[in-house]
Amino acid sequence: MRKILVLTLASLALPSVAASSEIDCNDPLNTVEINHCAQREVDAAQAELTKYFQASLDQHADDPTLITALRTAQHAWEAFAAAHCDAIYTQWRGGTIRALMALSCREQLTRARTHQLWQAFLADMDGNADLPEPPQPKQP
Repeated sequence: MRKILVLTLASLALPSVAASSEIDCNDPLNTVEINHCAQREVDAAQAELTKYFQASLDQHADDPTLITALRTAQHAWEAFAAAHCDAIYTQWRGGTIRALMALSCREQLTRARTHQLWQAFLADMDGNADLPEPPQPKQP
């Protein structure tokens, strides 16, 4: 529910951008474009997380107890990430930067979670895995 709140709040800061494909995310020109580009980064991070989470489930499909534990952990992580980034949004509620701060929070946490999944459930002790090591989140 909170994940939806953060993404909904962020999308409120993104008025309809008629030609969103024309936005140059290397050089956004205003708050709307900056937020649009930040949302694209969150979407990309979420897609990567989904891929690594599914790979974790697939790799351990023969262990139903672990699958249950992974699903429980992921659900708890989603709740934490939503609550934490909602708090970031609230902290910055007085300015137009609030959506960007919440989106940046979500991207960083999502990339960190993806790396945690890779390290704990996909890579062996030598760091070998079927999927490449995902990038570490950018530091603010």
